[in-house]
Amino acid sequence: MESQYMREALRLASEAAAAGEVPVGCVIVRGGEIVGRGRNRREASRRTDAHAEMEAIAQANAALGTWRLDECDLYATLEPCPMCAGAILNGRIRRLYFGARDRAMGACGGVVNLFMEGYPNKTAVRGGIMEEECRKTLSAFFASLREAPGGGQN
Repeated sequence: MESQYMREALRLASEAAAAGEVPVGCVIVRGGEIVGRGRNRREASRRTDAHAEMEAIAQANAALGTWRLDECDLYATLEPCPMCAGAILNGRIRRLYFGARDRAMGACGGVVNLFMEGYPNKTAVRGGIMEEECRKTLSAFFASLREAPGGGQN
């Protein structure tokens, strides 16, 4: 089942790339049903917090009518940053699955591991889900930026 949900997150990441956004996608699942979807939209929205995870969390909150997502699992193509990790912890998300490690901003061990701290709500974390596919999506996007005139600004 993990790969089914990660494939949907990868589809969203591809949508983000096609729109000129860093290709990160995310889905939130409860009881086998996707209740939240998100993709990066920072460039289009001009908002710092327009990350895939934040969009998916907001959609899941609206769909379920609650901020408590303790029966939910989150699938992201890239290791969440500290902002998104904080939202995952605050939303009480049960399990987090991510694809590629983020050595620049990752908050699940890439730079720091917020999930190892003494917060009252524990989220189980598992990385490396379809890691190669997730990493290739990101690598291809950044390679295309480097090849573009001006070298890209994302």
